[in-house]
Amino acid sequence: MPVRVVVVGQGYVGLPLAVRACEVGHDVVGFDVDGERIARLVAGDSYVGDIPAERLAGVLATGRYRPTVDPAALADFDVAVITVPTPLRDGAPDLSYIEDAARLLAPHLRRGACVVLESTTYPGTTEELVAPLLAAGSGLAPGADFHLGYSPERINPGDPNATLEGTPKVVSGVDAASLARVQAFYDDLVVRTVPVSGTREAELTKLLENTFRHVNVALVNELAMFAADLGIDVWEAIDAADTKPFGFMRFEPGPGVGGHCLPIDPSYLAWKVRDELGAPFRFVELANDVNDFMPEYVVRRLGAGLHERGQALEGARVLLLGLAYKPETGDARESPALRVASLLARLGVSVRAADPYVVDAVHGLDPGLGVVRVAPTPEELAAADAVVVLTPHAAFDLEAVVAHARYVFDTRRQVPAAANVEYL
Repeated sequence: MPVRVVVVGQGYVGLPLAVRACEVGHDVVGFDVDGERIARLVAGDSYVGDIPAERLAGVLATGRYRPTVDPAALADFDVAVITVPTPLRDGAPDLSYIEDAARLLAPHLRRGACVVLESTTYPGTTEELVAPLLAAGSGLAPGADFHLGYSPERINPGDPNATLEGTPKVVSGVDAASLARVQAFYDDLVVRTVPVSGTREAELTKLLENTFRHVNVALVNELAMFAADLGIDVWEAIDAADTKPFGFMRFEPGPGVGGHCLPIDPSYLAWKVRDELGAPFRFVELANDVNDFMPEYVVRRLGAGLHERGQALEGARVLLLGLAYKPETGDARESPALRVASLLARLGVSVRAADPYVVDAVHGLDPGLGVVRVAPTPEELAAADAVVVLTPHAAFDLEAVVAHARYVFDTRRQVPAAANVEYL
């Protein structure tokens, strides 16, 4: 049965959710405090790669999807989903966006309505933070008067095989009735829901998923560094290990980790453990150390590679391929490529960067560093003392890179092997 849905936050998580809810027949309000973002949505201009313009145009044409910055539009909702950012500030979780969203929804909360938190956070947030804020602003009790739950987002930007509707959705509630209501909502949107006993378990599920990836990426990154020093081809070893049909899962090294998930989410868990139990989460902290060091290691390896070719790093002209944190997306949040660019520029390198997806000004890249945005033309490739592959978008002609560049340092092993190519 169609219901009135409010999605607070229209970013990489919220926009796909709002579009999907509209596609199954719900009336959807997509709320965001960013006026420019909402103006683009109203005009049919999608800034999220997983939602092409045609799909956005389709839901706008139904009249059931309404992007807005007006808090009054939140009134009379049946289901509200919070999909706002949860950054770290000085190593501690910043839940101010969640708090603002809860305060925004509270005056519009009615008996029988349902609120779901999707933002990644530490275990306990739904019941200890969101529930009291909603209760204080509405005069209603969670569980008794309205439904409340948590369902961790599982968006994988740029991956056409990992759609919102095709990915199983973990669901939870503060009580049995809340769980049933949350599950019923997502049953309409996705192929399968996975109920768990409580919101803390659901919150921990998300952190477990990303901590697993974070730790294993750190493992292969550290292996890559040691293998290089020992004269061992780590990529060949990974390929060989990947033939084992049990007990091994493939992870690959790279220039570091980026996006919202891996650099940030595991630290939520480490912070919670230290804050509540007074103990370090050693695996997370060690993984942070290794992965945070990778951009600096890339610069060191590049410097050594240039030195072997009779070129100093200072004063060199270097072309970086890719600024986004992963291929086929324009998301440059926490991207290690930005750190590499900054480190090189501060060392006196003339840095040029190409990325067909990151078209706006790159947040986190100091414009004073003088990084020049270019297209990877044959002339640019040939003019560079080194070309560094950081994000191997399919749009890059990697064979042309080999043909025209004097020296290629490929941190992702995507460029065809050649005498002028070195892998991480």
